[in-house]
Amino acid sequence: MRRGVEDGAAAVFACCGTGEFHALTPEEFGTCVRAAVEAAGGRVPVVAGTGYGTALAVRYARLAEAAGADGLLAMPPYLVVAGQEGLLRHYRELAAATALPVIVYQRDNAVLTPETAVALARTDGVIGLKDGLGDLDLMQRVVSALRTEGLDGFLCFNGLPTAEQTQLAYRGIGVTLYSSAVFCFVPEIALAFHRALREGDDTTAHRLLDGFYRPFVELRAQGAGYAVSLVKAGVRLRGPDVGGVRPPLHEPAPEHIERLARLVERGHALTEGAE
Repeated sequence: MRRGVEDGAAAVFACCGTGEFHALTPEEFGTCVRAAVEAAGGRVPVVAGTGYGTALAVRYARLAEAAGADGLLAMPPYLVVAGQEGLLRHYRELAAATALPVIVYQRDNAVLTPETAVALARTDGVIGLKDGLGDLDLMQRVVSALRTEGLDGFLCFNGLPTAEQTQLAYRGIGVTLYSSAVFCFVPEIALAFHRALREGDDTTAHRLLDGFYRPFVELRAQGAGYAVSLVKAGVRLRGPDVGGVRPPLHEPAPEHIERLARLVERGHALTEGAE
């Protein structure tokens, strides 16, 4: 965590999807968020995950608040597909129960219409929407509706796995923010890509996409849960022994870890001259 902040992270998402929120007890969750807050040392905001049903989401939110988090990422309700009225009520009750600002995470079982996104943007305490669905037509309409209603300050993120792979498309609809899982183990590559986007250097962005990100996504597709377990394997390749993933996730096959190591070397070579 400390090294990530020193490497240039703009914010920290602790105990969210890649951080295996689903596998943590409440006690472990509080301990992990507190450790993240201490490591960040006030230099960048720490956003903690929360989820499940409304009552448990509120409980985790309060644990995060007590641990010193700066915000919450509200993951989709557990195992149910709710209508717009129910989703709106869920997120509003969560936001009302904590002083922390809330970012709503849109995924397959919690998909917001543009009208619901506007209603959330007008809800006290809800500051953003992170899209993990990947429906660009829907997100274009969400962004347009927010802009039409004068809610341009509502934060919209690309939250797809390996978000860099789709960020050029998201940038095209006005979504410039994204979270980077690969930053956890190759911050130099993640920062080079972000810098290329910021400076309009599409040549460098495409070089990194073609030479690192696309092969990484192809490797990620070799195993269920690799969006998480490959990241942890990558962190171990970098140095710290952060342990393995918890069931029901499983570790990548040895040959896939070897491919990852070679891909990391190639990615670093691609960043040469990208300063």
